[in-house]
Amino acid sequence: MRKLFIVLLFLSFNVFAEPVNINKASAKEIAASLDGVGDKKAQEIVKYRKQNGAFTSIDQVGNVKGIGDKTLEKNKKNIKLK
Repeated sequence: MRKLFIVLLFLSFNVFAEPVNINKASAKEIAASLDGVGDKKAQEIVKYRKQNGAFTSIDQVGNVKGIGDKTLEKNKKNIKLK
């Protein structure tokens, strides 16, 4: 029972992730804050930002390699531009 509690406690951190400013956050911060975005996708977001400049709309994140419509839709509330 105690192990289950610890596992649930750990998982709850992802459920209540803080919004992230994708124009300033590191790949590690992005991966920790967005659902379905791991280290590799987060690195692609940072790479895209460096090559193309700051994101001006949340929908632009869909242009990043590996970020599909479903991933973007479930994370819109946690993506900040400023």
